[in-house]
Amino acid sequence: MESRKDVTNEDIWEVNARRSLEDDYLTKDTGETSMLRRPVLSHLQETLHVDEFDCPSELQHTQELFPKWRLPIKIAAIVSSLTFLYTLLREVIHPLVTSHQQYFYRIPILVVNKVLPMVSITLLALVYLPGVIAAVVQLHNGTKYKKFPPWLDRWMLTRKQFGLLSFFFAVLHAIYSLSYPMRRSYRYKLLNWAYQQVQQNKEDAWIKHDVWRMEIYLSLGILGLAILAPLAVTSIPSVSNSLTWREFHYIQSKLGIVSLLLGTMHALIFAWNKWVDTKQFIWYTPPTFMIAIFLPIIVLICKTILFLPCLRKKILKIRRGWEDVTKIDKTEMSSQL
Repeated sequence: MESRKDVTNEDIWEVNARRSLEDDYLTKDTGETSMLRRPVLSHLQETLHVDEFDCPSELQHTQELFPKWRLPIKIAAIVSSLTFLYTLLREVIHPLVTSHQQYFYRIPILVVNKVLPMVSITLLALVYLPGVIAAVVQLHNGTKYKKFPPWLDRWMLTRKQFGLLSFFFAVLHAIYSLSYPMRRSYRYKLLNWAYQQVQQNKEDAWIKHDVWRMEIYLSLGILGLAILAPLAVTSIPSVSNSLTWREFHYIQSKLGIVSLLLGTMHALIFAWNKWVDTKQFIWYTPPTFMIAIFLPIIVLICKTILFLPCLRKKILKIRRGWEDVTKIDKTEMSSQL
């Protein structure tokens, strides 16, 4: 019994020693394997956990909401608000203050319809104004390889959106104008005019120059809207992709200037003899159409100047890769200084 018990104790000591060695080996092995596996696990953790800073800039840019529409919408909202307040001051507040007449019924149709053409022709002028500025910058630099200023580059990239908003406001202006005879106030005014004609014993209320004025400016407005429509249609990607670059450039540049010219003539003939009528300058403020055609006339004059042969040939040479060595040397020297 004792010998068996002694053997059992020795066996127990041997087993404990073996277990301790095996435990040391296992702990050592697991430590090494954990060190080997740690980079793999951390790499998997990084791949599974996607943070917004891990995404490339291209993917982050695609998640933005209408990035190219922000500037045109802001400009359209600012011009609309200022024109609305200006027209409200002239058409509603002025008669209320001076003669205590309430013309608030003019706000939904008449006031809004004076805002729409102002915004439309201003946005259309802003489509072609950056091209004029870019041509002047290229003439000044003598090369096309120098980058434009960031603000001009951003402006040129949003010309499509400016044009589409201009077409949108022009269509609204046409719809509002067609709704004039449907207004109850217009019918009451028509009856009052007929009554006044009877009281004055007039057999004919025909005013020849006024008839010609309306016929001409309506015709020009329709033509301008009709030419502006292909510009909006060709801005659709599926349509623009089916056109060659020469066709697309011709429609967007040549027809666009024609539509801007027709819109400006539409406003000028609408004014007719109101330019010299002192009654139009309410509270010493000019009518809305005078302010509206200011920017389009500047753009058309600049386009005409740049279309002169002496400047046109040089611009075409620069855009084909020609560089003016004298101006490049001057710009390099100024940049070094």
